[in-house]
Amino acid sequence: MITREQALTLLHENMESQNLRRHCYAVESVMRSLARYFKEDEDKWGIVGLLHDGDYEKTKATPEKHTLLMVDWLKKAGETDPEALSAILSHNYAHLIGESLEDGSIPQAPKNNLEWSLYCCDELTGLIVAVALVKPGKRLASVAVDSVMKKWKEKSFAAGVKRPQIEECEDRLGIPLAEFIGIALEAMQGISDDLGL
Repeated sequence: MITREQALTLLHENMESQNLRRHCYAVESVMRSLARYFKEDEDKWGIVGLLHDGDYEKTKATPEKHTLLMVDWLKKAGETDPEALSAILSHNYAHLIGESLEDGSIPQAPKNNLEWSLYCCDELTGLIVAVALVKPGKRLASVAVDSVMKKWKEKSFAAGVKRPQIEECEDRLGIPLAEFIGIALEAMQGISDDLGL
């Protein structure tokens, strides 16, 4: 597995937007917490989270290429871990249906805890940020699980957040929604300075 320093270099070389970088840091922190929850490899899960959207700026006009470019960059950097590469690809499964990869394989829907964790927490980080931004002081420290759950029910709040994708945490990971939100919130609060919140 490449190191976090290598992953950060790869991310920063290909992503200029501070907000997009912060999204990647948030997903990395949540993935590390979920790795601890499942007693898995924190470094691997964290790097998958850090790099999952690393090619977004270069593929936003061609969503069917999103994640394919990152996997290509990773392979060129020497990454060979099939679980990590598959997890990054599975994150964009919806846009890759029917596509075949250079090696002839077909991208698969999320199929294990690593992939489902990434799929479910990706959207949740955005919702948590949105909740923090409407709090006095705009700080993650002011956010509680209850405040996220309250905003969850307001469909007009952060309307672009795909709530059904987050809710998959219950069936796919066996983690109740409120607990899943709690894991993500605590992880993000732990790196609040990096997130500017």
